[in-house]
Order: sequence, then C-alpha cells, then structure tokens
Amino acid sequence: MRNAEFDKEAVLRAAMHAFLNKGYAKTSMQDLKKATGLHPGSIYCAFENKRGLLLAALEQYRLDRASEFEQFFSARTSTIAGIKSYLDNVVSECISCDNTQACLMTKALNEIAEQDTEIQAIISSNLILLQKTLAEKFALALKEKAISEEKNSEHLARYFLMGVYGLRTFAQTHPEPAVLKQLAEQLYQDIIK
Repeated sequence: MRNAEFDKEAVLRAAMHAFLNKGYAKTSMQDLKKATGLHPGSIYCAFENKRGLLLAALEQYRLDRASEFEQFFSARTSTIAGIKSYLDNVVSECISCDNTQACLMTKALNEIAEQDTEIQAIISSNLILLQKTLAEKFALALKEKAISEEKNSEHLARYFLMGVYGLRTFAQTHPEPAVLKQLAEQLYQDIIK
C-alpha cells in the first residue's frame, strides 16, 4: 500500500476550519472529505481516525498562531505596541463572528477536552507555551519601561491570557463591537498602568 501524497499543512488547515464550523462531534467524515479533498481512507491512512486528524490540526494551529503572534512584533517600534496590536486582532476576530477566525483551542477545550485527557494535555501545553511567550514579551516591555516596574511579567502573562480567552468566550454571547473594544481597552490599560 502506498502512502497518500498531499499538502499536509493545507489539509490540516482545512480540517481546522471544518472542526471550527461544526465542532468536533458534529463534523462527519463526509464534512472532512469535502473540506480537505481527501477520501476517508486517506484520512485514516494518514491520521488513523478523526481524532488523530484533530490532534494534528491542533498542532498545526499552534504553529500557525505562534508564527502569526510573532508578526505582531516584527513591524512594531515597541513590544507594548505589538501586544496592543495582538489584542486588537483578537477583538477583530471576535467581532467578525467568522468561525474561521475562532480559536480552535478554545473550541476543543469547551467541547471535548474534559472527556479526552490527551487533548486536554495538548491544549494545556499549548496554553503554557503561549503564556511563556507572553511573559517574555512582557519582560521586554518592562525593560523598555513601557509598563510599571512594579509589575511581574509572569503575572501579566497569566492575566492577559485570562483576559484574551475570557474575551473570546464572552464574544460568543455578546458580540457587540463597542462592548468588546471597551473590554479589550480595559484589559490593556490594566496591564500598562
């Protein structure tokens, strides 16, 4: 039996969108076939099953988001400007109500992590990595004196992450742009003051 040939990243990104659209439980193999262009046999061969595809999609999501996150800082004059730009982007994603802009980790965490310890561990690990990256950015912002010296970069990272995921969750039932922008601005002000 020969291995299927396909663009793995493109397939995983298509699977992400399918899972974001309907959720894991409601996404059928036919939905995945339609989204990825792969026949169920190819999906089983490459990923073992739907769950294996979700695990691979979560890893691709982490890699994509980490790369995207760094882009917010590459074109900015200061670290705090990168943090603000990232937060503004989160708000834009929330306002768009576009499932393709939603957070796959949040969706998977809310839907299946409690029933699947491996998925819960992967999501936890991904969030720890994001928190560590945020702490590094806040440490740079502290060095740049953009944040009060009394603040702690580790605490700021946890607080900011709590705020971002709280904002994403809140937006599911309260997607009013003005409210989301106001909450994000309050989070930002809490950090820099």
